Amino acid sequence: MAHLTVSVEYGMHCLLWLVGAGDQPRSGRDLAEFQGISPSFVAKIFSKLEKAGIVRAAEGVRGGYLLARAPEQISVLQVVDAIEGRKPLFDCQEIRGRCAIFGESPPSWATRGPCTIHAVMMRAEKAMRDALAAQSLADIAQTVAGKAPPEFPDRIQGWFEDRIAARVHKPRSPTFAERTSP
Repeated sequence: MAHLTVSVEYGMHCLLWLVGAGDQPRSGRDLAEFQGISPSFVAKIFSKLEKAGIVRAAEGVRGGYLLARAPEQISVLQVVDAIEGRKPLFDCQEIRGRCAIFGESPPSWATRGPCTIHAVMMRAEKAMRDALAAQSLADIAQTVAGKAPPEFPDRIQGWFEDRIAARVHKPRSPTFAERTSP
């Protein structure tokens, strides 16, 4: 968890729109367009989320992604770890033993026990991980729903349904035989 990148933010926003989707998959391309972000970037994020068992893919013209578990069972920490990998917040370099006045061999008191700075960073990382683990996707969705006007979920659903309808009713291109026949 060295640095939470924009991938986490994009992933969380995409997952929020899957919470209200029920059993209707939403395509990565539609989720990207809905939020004004890159479809290829969303595809990379969803690949990681699928591998972690957070989403599952559904095939077909109406296909896309669904949550693989109930939103109450998906913690923010699980999403962060799926997207970023489990990296430490701090990578101690054991600088404490390199003090110029120690020469080639630092005294044992200087390097005994865990590095104090590292210990502080480990406590901070634990607190952050605990806080992220305590919040679920459902918690975030509930907060967002509490801010939005009552008609907002219907507008979202309509937008995605229009996208699916456009794909399903798209006129098919004529085959080579149809184009070349007299």
